[in-house]
Amino acid sequence: MLEEHHYFTTGQLAKRTGMTLRTLRYYDKIGLLKPSEHNHASVRLYSKEDVARLHKIQMLKYIGLSLAEIRQFIQDDTTPEQDLGSSLKMQKEIIQSQIAHLQYVSKAIEEALGKVDEQGQQVDWEGVADVMRTIHKEKDWSEQYHNAVRLQARMRLYDQFSSNKTGWHRWFFEHLGSLPHLKVLELGCGDAALWRRNTDLIPETWSITLTDLSAGMLEQARMSLGAHSGRFKFLLADAQEIPFHDNEFDIVIANHMLYHVLDMNRAVSEMHRVLKTGGCLYASTMRTSHLQEIEQLTQAFDPHIQVLDPVMERFQLDNGRDTLQAKFTVIEQIRFEDYMLIDEVQPLIQYITSTPMNARKVLVGTKLDHFTTYLKGKIAEQGSLYITKDTGFFVARKTDEDKGR
Repeated sequence: MLEEHHYFTTGQLAKRTGMTLRTLRYYDKIGLLKPSEHNHASVRLYSKEDVARLHKIQMLKYIGLSLAEIRQFIQDDTTPEQDLGSSLKMQKEIIQSQIAHLQYVSKAIEEALGKVDEQGQQVDWEGVADVMRTIHKEKDWSEQYHNAVRLQARMRLYDQFSSNKTGWHRWFFEHLGSLPHLKVLELGCGDAALWRRNTDLIPETWSITLTDLSAGMLEQARMSLGAHSGRFKFLLADAQEIPFHDNEFDIVIANHMLYHVLDMNRAVSEMHRVLKTGGCLYASTMRTSHLQEIEQLTQAFDPHIQVLDPVMERFQLDNGRDTLQAKFTVIEQIRFEDYMLIDEVQPLIQYITSTPMNARKVLVGTKLDHFTTYLKGKIAEQGSLYITKDTGFFVARKTDEDKGR
């Protein structure tokens, strides 16, 4: 009877998963995996969604996270447990990243063996020290997983509810053109979504370098591109000190990232330097009105909750031209026409708790339950929630007139 209704007792769940009864009871005790129901005899009853969540817990434990970290992930990640596709794909990519790192470590050890003679007497200690630093280099799998979860949550909301079905990445990429034999540099490439979503449009003769300040994000970019990754060069780099020669690239891309750079003027100068004369910088950003209704909704529920990161105000569509004019004479602004109509609560909550602000820390437990009820009421009242999307980019061309700036 239990299985017909998709419920499992602790014993049945232990048998199906290989977990011990003691472990399952402990997970219940610490709030990591609580059963959905109890029967009249107070027997724990686990639903199929609970089984899916247990699978996620096991995967996170396998990649080296502590139970405290896993509990935080479970609280942060509001992805419906019955839809495991994206979650499983992301877990696979994280594990593949670990495999790649272990292979790198194995190669480093092999090199270390080459630095020791057969008797073990003569040792290149400086070389061995480099190898040891490689082996013990801290890999923050926890933060990488967090970033991947939150980035996916934001992209899911846009993909599902945006009115403009072309999509931002497609629309933006089409503006790059398709001239052959171009050298292209993207700064702050993130998970390489711009390229992953446009593999069919990339000219075969382009030479493309993807950079990011985060080694973990570069690995994520390489993994997400999969079989296409061989077409790209990947480099750890800072936009404030671009490691390339003058006049090297036809296109430089700064896609929704320039407002994060500490010294934007220096970054703009560097981007101008590495561009060829006639080459273009594509710097995308938003207006302050972008997603303003989400912030307003949340603050109406609790004025202490913050969702949108004010850092974007440093370089946005209303002031970005001023920043670029320090080096570029010819600048054009192009807007992306779009909006969202949201009629489901869960994807919106996933977005709200995915930003770097305090929403994911405040919206937990009963507070999250009340907020969910509040949003359901708003959707029932209005039919759907209209959300402004106000994004675009500046295209700045390097010309001879820029000299002296």
